[in-house]
Formats: sequence, structure tokens, C-alpha cells
Amino acid sequence: MEPPSSSKPSSARSVPKSASSRASSSSPPNPSTSQQVAPVSAQGGGHHGPKINSTSDLIKVSLGALGVVYGDIGTSPLYALKECLTGPHGTSPTPDNVLGILSLVFWSLVLVVVVKYITFITRADNQGEGGILALLALLAPRGATTKKLTPRVAMVLLGLFGAALLYGDGIITPAVSVLGALEGLEVVTTAFKPLVVPVTIGVLVGLFLAQRHGTAKVGALFGPVMMLWFVCIAAVGVPWIVKNPKVLQAVSPHHAVLFFAHHKLHGFLALGAVVLCITGGEALYADMGHFGRRSIRLAWYAVVLPALLLNYFGQGALMLSRGASITNPFYEMVPRFALYPMLVIATAAAVIASQALISGVFSLTRQAVQLGYWPRVTIKHTSGDAEGQIYVPEMNYALMIGCVWLVFAFRAEGSSGLAAAYGIAVTGTMGITSILFGAVAQERWGWSARRTYLHVGLFLLIDLSFFGANLAKFVHGGWIPIVLAVAIYVLMTTWKAGRQALEEFVMSASLPIDLFMMDLESQRPPRVKGTAVFMTSNPEGAPVVLLHHFKHNKVLHEQVVLLSVVTDRVPEVPRQKRVQVKEMGQGFYQVVAHYGFMQMPNVPDVLRCCRDAGLVTAESDTSYYLGRETLLNTGKSGLWQWRKALFGVLSRNARPATQFFGIPANRVVEMGAQIEI
Repeated sequence: MEPPSSSKPSSARSVPKSASSRASSSSPPNPSTSQQVAPVSAQGGGHHGPKINSTSDLIKVSLGALGVVYGDIGTSPLYALKECLTGPHGTSPTPDNVLGILSLVFWSLVLVVVVKYITFITRADNQGEGGILALLALLAPRGATTKKLTPRVAMVLLGLFGAALLYGDGIITPAVSVLGALEGLEVVTTAFKPLVVPVTIGVLVGLFLAQRHGTAKVGALFGPVMMLWFVCIAAVGVPWIVKNPKVLQAVSPHHAVLFFAHHKLHGFLALGAVVLCITGGEALYADMGHFGRRSIRLAWYAVVLPALLLNYFGQGALMLSRGASITNPFYEMVPRFALYPMLVIATAAAVIASQALISGVFSLTRQAVQLGYWPRVTIKHTSGDAEGQIYVPEMNYALMIGCVWLVFAFRAEGSSGLAAAYGIAVTGTMGITSILFGAVAQERWGWSARRTYLHVGLFLLIDLSFFGANLAKFVHGGWIPIVLAVAIYVLMTTWKAGRQALEEFVMSASLPIDLFMMDLESQRPPRVKGTAVFMTSNPEGAPVVLLHHFKHNKVLHEQVVLLSVVTDRVPEVPRQKRVQVKEMGQGFYQVVAHYGFMQMPNVPDVLRCCRDAGLVTAESDTSYYLGRETLLNTGKSGLWQWRKALFGVLSRNARPATQFFGIPANRVVEMGAQIEI
């Protein structure tokens, strides 16, 4: 059957008159490419997270959390204190400065990670799932492109920009972590210095090329390797603390106060380097759905926090003893005989930290697609057991190019140059998370305004202090995550605005289903064997693809399924609550399939779920009718011309609906459509 090439077919006597008048105008978009995003509903399943039934289960899951959740913050000792006391943005390593910086590091870990994230932010979960888009879904936003800027819309826009900043974090983290680890080659011998950048690029390229194979097999090693890493960094720090116990005085906050009082503005700007010790706090929250709050807390208090403090204080003790002669405190406190093993372990830990951020970008992209803020992309599941292990080729190669470019562009400055670009993305996201947390606390938990402002105000005081200090590094590389975030933010909001414009066109051009059924009963057209599936974003209207099919082919199948895929604002919808089936008579069925924003829709599986509700279809005798749209920038959607052009580019390069929805390509009939936006 040849699909029509024009969106303006001539009238046909067999089509109902009301349908003909609707279908004769420029066709609305392919309904199958649109997904409704519903508010939080009863369709959501239970708590999302690991099953922990015993102490051994808790320990096992906590070990896994070490390898994923704490990879980023766990490798911060490679470069954090180095930037604070020896880097271009740091202070001279005098005894008072060392104690002041260590005090800032200690209290940053306590206030940001322990108080803010572990104690409060992790409570704001969406059925166990964390992360900035999970917070956004929890607030049940009604769209980011509403013309009137209400507080709700402002929250949505802010959350989207925070998500965009995380993409910048995903590019910078692998580069700075691997480069920081391999800079240990310079400590072994200066002859290795020319090899640092090429080896770093080689490791990064290998890491990204390996993504297509998945992490199911090597992922089991992440936890034990990171446990070894934390044990090693704690072990190398203890001897130096024993040699110079004076360093423990830094636990007192008065050293931080004296540091600020002495250095004034420069002391404030030093926070731009101190923030490197808390990078990874957002990952702690974002990965909560995979490991659960209890496991994340146990891993932090039992392993991560003690190891980090012992290492930081060990580096501080070394600098108290040797002062300005130290250039790389992490590696210089390692015994000479252990340098090579530590270099290998550090590189492995940096790769694991990079893997966690790469996987996080994949997960973030999938959530953005499901919530309607990103074009359809290729999403491949790399594990049959773990649903969260996915591979997104488009994002993988974009990250690889970005990481390699960063390492090459900052080859002269090394990790110090990359560290300058690091803090803005991290602190910006942290500040936005604090604001969204306040909205959730007040709206969902019923916090009073006074209580909300007190907590959020304290969090923002810390977040904005770090952010302000990092703005001073804007011209030294800090512009990179900002420019990247703005670009991604524009893409996300343009895609959302374009899809909303198309959905409005669908609603205006579709025919009420009741009217279509009445006309159909009077017409009684010929019926052929089999099932026809028409996907629609409007369950209350007759899909225009159905009207065009009826107009041109003048027949209908025995069974006609009007299928809508709805993304609920919950992480997952259980299979037993997946579909709602309504029999409409005359062989017509209305099916609404519910998915969570952490799940991928699959239309053939939806039809299999319908069997329990009385809708039985044969896969070999089912045809799927989709529309192939051509966008015309001649409509009056309210979008600027450049956004219409950008949306057209995104739409043309989005993954085909047949692949995204798992529809067999050899069972699809496409019909041409011209869309005015």
C-alpha cells in the first residue's frame, strides 16, 4: 500500500463528512512521536530501589554504592588540596593557611554532604528515585514554555537549567579525574611528563569505546576496587598525621574564620578551590534509586568520610612538614615503593568515577526524553538483569569528543586548568537543587514558610558562596560549563515548546471520537481481517492518520486500536498497572499505556499486556499506522523563527518512532503529513 504523499487529499464519499473536513487541511503531527506526560497518579508503582532484606544485603548494596555513588567525590583528593594550596587559584602553604584550608574542607564535607544531602535532600525522593529531574517530576510541572512566568514555570525552567549543568559536569569529571590520576607519572620521574596527556586521551577514548559493551560484567569490580582505593588513601594519610598531629587542630572552625579574616576577598575566592572536595554530592542524590538511602548512608559514614578525612589531613600534615617544596601533595605523601601501585589504583578509581558520571548522563538523557524535554535518541539496554544499565550512543560520542577536547585544550595547565572549569557546574546544580528541595518540602511535606526559608536559606548561603567564588574563574575555563549548559537548556526548552505547539495543532485538528464512531456506524465501511494500531497523543480524539487511512483506502480492519503512551511522573509503573483498555464498540478499542520516566515504552509488549483485559491480537496480523511529518515554518505557534528552525533540525534527527517504541519495522505503514508550526 502506497502512503499518500500529500497532506491535502481529495474528498472521498466513504469518509464521514465531519472527518473529511478535518482531514483536508494541513495534517497535524505524527501522533506516535508525541508522548503525554501525566502528573503523579495512582498508576505509579511501589518504592523504587534495591531489595534489602538482611544485613548481608545491606552490606552488599553498600559496597556497590562505593563504586558508583562515591567515585567522583572519592577521587577528589587527587587534586582538591593541591588546587587549594599549590594551584594558581590557591594560597601559599603556610601553617596558618594549611590549617585554615583544612578546616574549610572538613566543614564543607560536614555541612554540604552530611547535613544537606545525607540528612535532608535524600528525603526528597520520587518513590525512591533521586536527582534533579526526579525532583522536577515530583513537583508535577505543567510545562516549561507557558507564556506567563508563574512561580511554577520558574521552578521548571530552573530545574531544566540545573539538568543542563549536569551535562557539563559529565564532560569535565572524566577529563579532570583521569588527568589528575595520571599526573602521578610526573612524580615518579619528570621524563614521563610528555606522556601524561597522550595516555590520558588514550584511557578516555578506550573508556568511551567500551561503553557499548555495557558495564554489567566489570561493574561487579567497581565496589571492591573503590573499597581498595579508600583503604589505600586512608593508609597513606595516617603516618603523616601521626608524625604531625597538630594538623588535627583544623577540626576547629575558628581556623576557617581566621583564614577569612586574614585573607578577606582572596580567602573568599579560595572557596573556588575548596569546592573540589565536595564534587560528587549531586551524584550521591541522583544515584539513590539504584542503591537506596540506607546503603548510601552506611557507605558514607563507614568508609568514605573516614577515608577522605584521613587523606586530606595526611596531605595537610605533609605540607605542614615540608611547606612550599610540595607540588603534588597526594602522590608525594605516598612511599616511593608504593608509587606505581598507587598510580594504577588511582587510574582505576578515576575510570570508575568517570563511568559513574557517564552512566549518569545516559540516565539523565533517558529521563529527559520520557518527560518530553529531549528528542528521541537510541537507548540500548546492556544488561538483561539491571534495567538501569543503558547505553546512549549519541551522548556517548558527544561526551568523548568533549572530554578529549578539554584535555587537549588544557594540556599546558593540566588538571589545575580543568579544575577551574569544574566548580561552576557543580555549585550551580547544588544551588538549584536546594531551591527545588524547598518547593517539595513546602508543597509535599507541608513545611511552614518559616521552616522552609530557614533550611533553604542556610543551604543557599553555602551554595551561593561556593558559586560566587567560582565565578572569579569564569575567564579561566569556568565559561565552558556555562556555555554548554545554556546550549543544552536552549535545546531542551525548544524541543518542549515545539512538541507543545504540535500537540495543540493535534487537538485543534482532531475529530472527537464519539462523532467519528457515530458517522462510522451509519457508513458501515468494509472490514478486513487483522488489527490496525493507530498511535495518538489525544485519547479523546480520532487520530488524523486514521482519518487519512480511511479516506484513501476506504476500509478498516476488524480490530482498530487507538493507543496512547503516557509517561507518569513516577520512576516506574509496574506491569500489572501498565494498560487501561476501553472497548468502544464496532471493533474499536481505546488503550492507554502508562510508563515511568525511568522506563522505555514498547508497543508490542503493551498489546501483550492487553490480553488480560480482553483485547487479543496476533503479532503476525497486526499493522501499525504512523505519520511521517514535514514541518513548515509558516504557522502561528508563537515560536521565534530561529526556534522553529532549530526544532525542525531536532525533529529530523530524532530517532524514528518505530525504533523508539519498539515497533516492528516490517509491520508499519507510514502516511505523509505537512505540519505548520
